[in-house]
Amino acid sequence: MKALVSNTTRWIGVGILGMAMAGAVHADHHGMKKDIIETASEAGNFQTLAKAVEAAGLTETLKGDGPFTVFAPTDAAFDKLPEGTVEDLLKPENQDQLKSVLTYHVVPEKVMAEDAMGADSLTTVQGQELSISTENDQVMVNDATVTQADIKASNGVIHAIDSVLMPE
Repeated sequence: MKALVSNTTRWIGVGILGMAMAGAVHADHHGMKKDIIETASEAGNFQTLAKAVEAAGLTETLKGDGPFTVFAPTDAAFDKLPEGTVEDLLKPENQDQLKSVLTYHVVPEKVMAEDAMGADSLTTVQGQELSISTENDQVMVNDATVTQADIKASNGVIHAIDSVLMPE
């Protein structure tokens, strides 16, 4: 009887350990289900960008399979623009211009910071190129500095930048 109780206790312990490990694996997998839009929204410092993406009608695109790399201006980056710029871009009649600005921040491939540091330029979804350089161990995208790199999402990666990039 003692052996039966001991083995039963052992199997229950193994079962509990298995459930705990399965929960951890499920939680980790669940975390990677967040796409670029969800990841940026939850970060808390991309609220203006989220409004702009919605106004431009790009939400579903950036929720798509990707992979995408988004050089994402923070709210502070949008605050640096001349007064009224964001409000004007968000107007329905300026949707095409807003799309051009936003797609200039997106590269249609996954580019981690280490990869970006080895590149001279990247071609955006908008069609123009972004200049990539490294200064004082900081990755620069045109004149913007990457302030937080490699924010992973299920369909790509986000790099926070300190300025809004404007296409030519």
